[in-house]
Amino acid sequence: MNKIILVLKREFLSRVQKKTFLLVTIGLPILICAIYAAIIYFSINNTSQTKILVVDNANIFKDSLPSNGDISFYFSKDEPVNTLKEKAEKKSLDGYIYIAAGASLSDSIQIVTGKKIGLITRQKIQDEINDRVKELKLASLPINQDSLKLAQKGSNISFENINDKNDSDIKAGISYGVGFGSGFLIYLILLLYGTAVMRGVMEEKTNRIAEIIVSSVKPFQLMMGKILGIGAVGLLQFIIWIVLGVGLRLILIPLLFPGAGHSISSQVEASGSTAQVQQILHAISGINFTMILSMFVVYFIGGYLVYASLFAAIGCTVSDGQQDAQGLQLPITLPIIFGFVIMMQAINNPTSGLSVFGSLFPLTSPVVMMARVAQGVPDAVSYWQLGLSILILFATFLLTTWFAGKIYRTGILMYGKKPTWKELIKWAFRKN
Repeated sequence: MNKIILVLKREFLSRVQKKTFLLVTIGLPILICAIYAAIIYFSINNTSQTKILVVDNANIFKDSLPSNGDISFYFSKDEPVNTLKEKAEKKSLDGYIYIAAGASLSDSIQIVTGKKIGLITRQKIQDEINDRVKELKLASLPINQDSLKLAQKGSNISFENINDKNDSDIKAGISYGVGFGSGFLIYLILLLYGTAVMRGVMEEKTNRIAEIIVSSVKPFQLMMGKILGIGAVGLLQFIIWIVLGVGLRLILIPLLFPGAGHSISSQVEASGSTAQVQQILHAISGINFTMILSMFVVYFIGGYLVYASLFAAIGCTVSDGQQDAQGLQLPITLPIIFGFVIMMQAINNPTSGLSVFGSLFPLTSPVVMMARVAQGVPDAVSYWQLGLSILILFATFLLTTWFAGKIYRTGILMYGKKPTWKELIKWAFRKN
């Protein structure tokens, strides 16, 4: 055990003391925050509004076309077409609509633009005009407008869960986002840190440092020390990222946008959306984040240990670098990708048979179970399924560690021959 701790300490310190660790661990959150700050800044200060001049000589729009944040319509009369064309060519006009006298709502409408307008903006302009034309056409019909609005008004449809009185569309949407985010994060962790373990083993083997180390420690102790050391580095990175993320959010946003909080509160009060905000806060309070966070740590550790031992076994068999590793690691990366595919269904239907299977199968459970846990325990995943999944996951860790340790013992000192999967199985079941 002491030798495993020595190897763990060496792996941990050799990686943490590198400049690249500090650069990635501290620089990455700052970069992400800077990108988000830039996006928010340009969104707030966006002045690229498309202005369309409407010359309505037939008065079919009755001097009214709804504008939104990206598009605005303004009206004018008695402007000749040639003048409008010249202004558009000189780009003093974004665009114009010319409606000749005597035209009706049934006639076609042409929008002439002086600048390039993207597909989404075109669709928005068409939707605004079509909505207004439809409204005017309905208003011209000989029916009571109040009755028409009442008939067009949709029904208020809501869902109620017998076991969860706080269930709502808002809570379902937040659970969907949390489930996808946590499952995707586990998916990235398994790929990134698993391949980090494999590359670490490959480097020591190709540099022949492993030959010196195994003269002092057993191959299994070396493998376990490496897996635990790199895992500790990953945990440290996540803790730093969480602290930096919370700290930068509390410091950076008030610093860059000092009036943002007051402005948002004023807008919410002005728009009458206070009730909706309260609904969102109520939905967030109904999500068990303590359970989600604790399960994230459990499945992070379990999933990492299972896959890190398998990746370590692959790394010790490689003699000629990355090319050999690519062929052998494919059967290990496929279950991770398969887990991500099942997760996409689990966040929509957490109680389906495929979701239950994916959350119990140990090679996909770290990714899939996080999507189910976010939907609620025990509503979406029962306690026995959760306990059984964790039990199977850590039992699989013991099995894969035994399997990988057997391969590691032979493969770490073998050079010059690329082993087949049949030979790897023979190594695993070879007697001491």
